[in-house]
Amino acid sequence: MTISFRPAVRSRVGLIIGLIGPSGSGKTFSAMRFATGLSPGKRFAVIDTEAGRALHYADQFQFDHGDMKPPFRPDAYADAILAADGAGYGAIIVDSFSHEHAGDGGLLDWQEEEVTRMAGDDWKKREAVKMAAWVKPKMAHKAMMQRLLQVRAHLILCFRAEEKIEMVRGQDGKMEIQPKRSLTGLSGWIPICEKTVPYELTASLLLTPDRAGVPQPIKLQEQHRAFFPLDQPITEQSGEQVAAWARGAHDAGRPAGSTPAPAPAPSASPARAEDAADPKRAALANVAIARTRLGYPEAQWVAILKGKLGTTVVETADVVALDETLLPFLRRLARKDASALDEVAKILAGTRAA
Repeated sequence: MTISFRPAVRSRVGLIIGLIGPSGSGKTFSAMRFATGLSPGKRFAVIDTEAGRALHYADQFQFDHGDMKPPFRPDAYADAILAADGAGYGAIIVDSFSHEHAGDGGLLDWQEEEVTRMAGDDWKKREAVKMAAWVKPKMAHKAMMQRLLQVRAHLILCFRAEEKIEMVRGQDGKMEIQPKRSLTGLSGWIPICEKTVPYELTASLLLTPDRAGVPQPIKLQEQHRAFFPLDQPITEQSGEQVAAWARGAHDAGRPAGSTPAPAPAPSASPARAEDAADPKRAALANVAIARTRLGYPEAQWVAILKGKLGTTVVETADVVALDETLLPFLRRLARKDASALDEVAKILAGTRAA
């Protein structure tokens, strides 16, 4: 196979945006506002797995509706999304992508069907074949994701979320109940989906009922931050700015007529300029970004937090500790600074010794 190279130019970049949240968090409404901005003047597509609930918004938004029924197999999702892409829609909403994992006929049901096919009612044998029963569902899911990555339209995937907790040993040695920490979740809210899906998303945003529609970044790269203000709901303007950026516009994310802002100094906090009214939220957002970029396993991340902040609950740290202790250290880690890497090694060695 021959491959040719040419100068890289951003043009017609398709994004996969994940909106994650429990019931009442504004996922569907936010997705529709966002899709309206992504395809101005045109109708977008909605693939509805929730018995026509998206039709509740038919009077507020201009979209074409596809009613997807069970079984919610991976290939059914892929076929529906590729059909919408082939029809020329600029934006496609899937509400909800969680059914591919936990819905009627989804991955969990499929694995159970495979266990029954392989072992029948022999409960001892059923235990023995549980891992083997995942082969077909996982292969189908992987094939679906590969097909989705070839889609040219912008995808907005809505995920249900469940609140999870975990037992963690506190500084006093006692076990404490805390919100579960995860690289694919935030503040205890974990998306309901196959575990590798969040890593394929361009950006993932948590929405919660107490601040419906207001994004809290789980994964949000620096070049996309300006499109999602952290103190206001997702709007059509967010979609318009993302669409302009994806087309290659260099001024996407800035008000019309404004001049580009100078690049921040390496020590500056990028979230601080966007959310000066809430420095703590800005610092936490920056920590979340750094965590995503570094990709440290959960146990190592917890050890780093405890070593630098004296706590594993980053939300309880004050903004001075975050800005002056943790964030500079994480930036040095991202640059693979030798002293920072050596410090991590010592922290982990101390954790293992303990």
